[in-house]
Amino acid sequence: MSERMKILIGYDGSECADAALQDLKRAGLPSEADVLVMTVADVFIPPPISKEDMFPPHIPAVVRRAHEEAAKAVEEALELSQKFKDQLASLFPHWELSAEACADSPAWGLIKRAWKWKPDLIVVGSHGHSSLGGRLILGSVSLRVLEAHTSVRVARGRSEVDDLPVRVIVGVDGSANSQEALNIIATRSWPRGTQVRLVAALDTVFCVSPMPKDKAVVKWFEVSNENDLISLRQIFESWADRLRQVGLVASVELKEGDPKTLLIEEAESWNADSIFVGAKGIRGIERLMLGSVSAAVAARAPCSVEVVRVKQKTE
Repeated sequence: MSERMKILIGYDGSECADAALQDLKRAGLPSEADVLVMTVADVFIPPPISKEDMFPPHIPAVVRRAHEEAAKAVEEALELSQKFKDQLASLFPHWELSAEACADSPAWGLIKRAWKWKPDLIVVGSHGHSSLGGRLILGSVSLRVLEAHTSVRVARGRSEVDDLPVRVIVGVDGSANSQEALNIIATRSWPRGTQVRLVAALDTVFCVSPMPKDKAVVKWFEVSNENDLISLRQIFESWADRLRQVGLVASVELKEGDPKTLLIEEAESWNADSIFVGAKGIRGIERLMLGSVSAAVAARAPCSVEVVRVKQKTE
């Protein structure tokens, strides 16, 4: 990558947020990057009162207490983000790290900061302190952050530590976001022996561009047609070849099934570290709203999930 990667990490001190440390070591992130750790204190700060406009000329006690409590919460939040920044520094000594805190709704605080800073990637834990339900269910904050205008990685720690190589599943369907996921994987810095499995969940028909560089050219393939399946595999094998050229061990799996369940089942059976999936599929309307497949996979996958969006060009 020609420019240094910018990563915004949302940290709240929860067990899931701490799991991001372990996950980031297996995410293929560059050795040099600009990284901002942000903790959002979930408190409301009343608007300031101008002494010139007050009558009688004093600040109500309830407002003063609200400001004091909010300031204390932000101070504690900053201590959390700085602590996590120090932990990151020991693992990624060449990252340019900074820490911030603010008072806001946690999801909106991160999204608004992303609007201003324009990171390449936002990293959040799968759920925070207030989460309810099973371990795999995505928390409301993480689910809301997935609607940000950039790629988002939902970090889940591995249940066991082993010597297996990094294993990455990428859901491919021919969409622009799906192809961007492959581009991102190809440009990351992965450990030697990293394995990438391209998984295409086949419906009755499948739409893909035989020439990825020409997004205007698409072709519909009939899954029941053997010749079409052969052609489809050849297209995805050419995509896998690009990954092989950068030293990754790449394979292609064409399977019938619903991608919302198939990708999760593949991750479970293969003990994958992460799943990369486009924010919107080939049949989805190209807009910022999250697609049903990406939302479902991010919500219930047994591993980390990176939801990829094509980076918007700025003027």
